[in-house]
Amino acid sequence: MTDTVAPAAAIAAPASAIAKGNPPMARWAIVAEVVGFVALALLLRYAMSFFFWRFAGPVSLVAMLGLITVYLRTRGLDWRDMGMRALPGIKAKLLVLPQVLLTGIAFFATVALVLKGGPALGLDFIGQVPDTVPGRWGNLEGNVPLLLLWLAIAWTAAAFGEEMFFRGYLITRLQTAFADIRWGVVLAVVLPAMLFGYGHYYYQGLSGLVVTGAIGLTLGVMFLVFRRSLWPVIIWHGLIDSFAFTATFLNLDV
Repeated sequence: MTDTVAPAAAIAAPASAIAKGNPPMARWAIVAEVVGFVALALLLRYAMSFFFWRFAGPVSLVAMLGLITVYLRTRGLDWRDMGMRALPGIKAKLLVLPQVLLTGIAFFATVALVLKGGPALGLDFIGQVPDTVPGRWGNLEGNVPLLLLWLAIAWTAAAFGEEMFFRGYLITRLQTAFADIRWGVVLAVVLPAMLFGYGHYYYQGLSGLVVTGAIGLTLGVMFLVFRRSLWPVIIWHGLIDSFAFTATFLNLDV
């Protein structure tokens, strides 16, 4: 019995892929695909950091999304299968607003729980801001051109890019790979959240890894709660980053 054709081992492909004649992929093939893209993403960011450290993350992520887009098409898939679904009609669009609000409530509850619970458990590093964080954004206070640049990055590479990659692509593909194993959904959410936290470690330190990882876990759960729709988490991600950059620009103590 071969792993590529056995019904028990092969993972069902999305309807769009089946309609285009693409056979279902085996679990090992999907996992290998995901590991390959994650490794390439880390390698690209590392390589680009030698040329523009401040923008290595956003640029490498956008490049990765381009490569994933091409790959998905070869599999008969597109970003609609990863959560970028159309919102037909005014009702569907308005429904996103309470979903964004619920995402925000879950976000703040998670941050409060980690920041309060971490030190209570003896994790005194939680909440400590490394010196590398202010330098990450440059001299943003009162700098209108730099603020506009980071707001543009917040709504493209961060809001759309990170949510499409970490929630849309990784969770969807891992959920497909682990569809027939116990706790498969949990693994599909936890693993991208851990990677999301690690992706922020290089400038946010250990505290940022834990806090951002917890945020990634929450956003992953909300992504599944809203039936794998990316719009609520994308919009919330853009809003909270915009608020953070604007607060820094105005030198607000928040």
